[in-house]
Amino acid sequence: MRDLSPLFNPRSVAVLGASSDSAKWGYTVSTQLLSLPSGREIFLVNRSGGEILGQIAYRSLDELPAPVDLVAIIVPAGGFLDAVRDALAAGARALVAITAGLGETGADGLRIEQQAVAMARAAGAVLVGPNCLGVTDSSTGLRLASDRFADGDVTVLSQSGNMVLDLESLLVDAGLGISRFVSLGNQADITVTDVMRDCVNHEGTRAVAIYAEDVKDGREFAKSARALADVGKPVVLLAPGSSEAGRRSAASHTGSLTSAESVIDAACDAAGVRRVHSPLQMVDALAALRQPNRARGRRVAILTDGGGHGSVAADALHHLGLDVPVLSDELGVTLADALWEQSSVTNPVDLAGMGERDPLSYGRGMRALLDSDEVDAVLMTGYFGGYSTSYDVLAGPEIQAAHDIVSAVKVAGKPVVIQSIFPESDSVMVLRSGGLPVHRDISRACAALAVLDDAQGIGRGDALELPAADEPVASGDYTVVRSVLADAGVSFPAAALVTSDGELADLLAAGTIGFPLVMKAMGLLHKSDAGGVLLGITDAETACVAYRDLVQRLAPPAVSVERMADSTDAVEVIVGCTWDPRFGPVLMVGLGGVFTEVMQDVAFALAPVSRDTARSLLLSLRSAPILAGIRGRKPVDLDALVDVVVAVADAGARHREWGELEVNPVIASPSGAIAVDARAVMAS
Repeated sequence: MRDLSPLFNPRSVAVLGASSDSAKWGYTVSTQLLSLPSGREIFLVNRSGGEILGQIAYRSLDELPAPVDLVAIIVPAGGFLDAVRDALAAGARALVAITAGLGETGADGLRIEQQAVAMARAAGAVLVGPNCLGVTDSSTGLRLASDRFADGDVTVLSQSGNMVLDLESLLVDAGLGISRFVSLGNQADITVTDVMRDCVNHEGTRAVAIYAEDVKDGREFAKSARALADVGKPVVLLAPGSSEAGRRSAASHTGSLTSAESVIDAACDAAGVRRVHSPLQMVDALAALRQPNRARGRRVAILTDGGGHGSVAADALHHLGLDVPVLSDELGVTLADALWEQSSVTNPVDLAGMGERDPLSYGRGMRALLDSDEVDAVLMTGYFGGYSTSYDVLAGPEIQAAHDIVSAVKVAGKPVVIQSIFPESDSVMVLRSGGLPVHRDISRACAALAVLDDAQGIGRGDALELPAADEPVASGDYTVVRSVLADAGVSFPAAALVTSDGELADLLAAGTIGFPLVMKAMGLLHKSDAGGVLLGITDAETACVAYRDLVQRLAPPAVSVERMADSTDAVEVIVGCTWDPRFGPVLMVGLGGVFTEVMQDVAFALAPVSRDTARSLLLSLRSAPILAGIRGRKPVDLDALVDVVVAVADAGARHREWGELEVNPVIASPSGAIAVDARAVMAS
């Protein structure tokens, strides 16, 4: 873990490249640095000397009257290495490299970056950037960036300057502010992961917002995010498809279906990160996650005073994967006692005009829902806030209802999100001050509630450390992969390789495999597509004819003769693993067979996985009801299928020489799970 205290809480700071020209970075950074008394020494350095912003301007760092902890470097790219050398000689333990035109421009700039990083690390210093906007820390009074941000408790880590400006404006609108800001730039030395680790124990950080175009060390990112989540500091990620997933050989179904998006989502699931796709979604998520309550399930009750709002909210929650279940008769009686006879008490719970007569009914209805074991979270939507706005006589009761709702939420410990037509009314302000997320738009309110669903992180219990590598194997051929997976506990049908008519005759005479048989031509990427798989061979004469046909058509180096798996009440499943250069092994499960790429019913997780995660992945598939048995079919042996998934994920993680590993199909039946084909693609 890197020591970032000189970066966030330096005793002294120097700006190398300070300027009195308001059009230059050296001016804006110096102005921000001097804008807030911090008690630390500040030195402005410009080769022209004189005075800048009322401060003495030193001509070089070696003129400074005392050593300096942190140096901001704002010089042309051609002078960058000399600037780094001078800063380290002046005692700097942290460098903020605002200089641009280096690694982002090509190989020559990258070499300069690498030399600078080598010098900094040799001196025991850390370097942020280059090509960054600076660093701030409101808890230490450090403002070393181009802009000033509203103080708060959200740490913002970003590779984009404009994105931060957009985000900061939205944070202010939501009543939030920034604790720390780090413009990561090229991440030549300090990465987003380094700062995430440091924020685990930073008292000023309550949540972390990240805009990342490239996560260099994906596994460490996931581990750091989980460490933050474990101490109650949620991480929200805006990542525009940054990870390059695999080698894109597309030699297997697994390789062609695994995408940058699926890899990032798998990493977020593993670490408990909330992923969003816009700055507005990021701020909404941060605002929602500030409340301590999380949903322990996906059952949402809707409390409304208008059927339209309830219906629209129900549809929006459904599309987000949340349930709006019909409430029991017993809970209906409780709600009927709390409301009036016109109220609908199924779900949505519609007050049906009672709010105009008795705004306190909102509080009673909310308490009844939160007290029920049938409800994991509540969305209140519609007119609340309008009673006090439209009717003076109802102002007091509505405000009291708001206090009642806040109290009920605190007691129940379940999440509640509010959508109101009157979001700025006095009664809704009571809800805001009580920590409840409030939105004008129904879709945003529903999305905020989805963020509070703790059931979404399917891999939270998995170990993120990679297992030790097994002895590498020399190929990804079927027989090699089959042997490795069989040793790991995956079941395969009885099989033998033959290379001649005589070998086939001897095998059939021995009767060790039995009928019906399958014959597979070896050495082909996709055997089925090439006509290299012959099924349902029931006798020796047919077997000999089939063998000669394969040899004549495809001239394979060998033919695998196998007992045909029983497919009665069976489902074909694909299980695969690809190696991503950022995140390592990524597991895929899905509906298998020859239509895998057509159906694209797949789910992903970082490998290896626990049995619980393997089961959750399988049950998350759209085709999961087929596994459970439909239309009179028996359910498959899910435990046996889980065993295969766990074994393939572990083998993929241990054999790093395989860029892609695939078992397709796995025949899952009521009596077990058996793999009938497997192959791997050697990593480039």
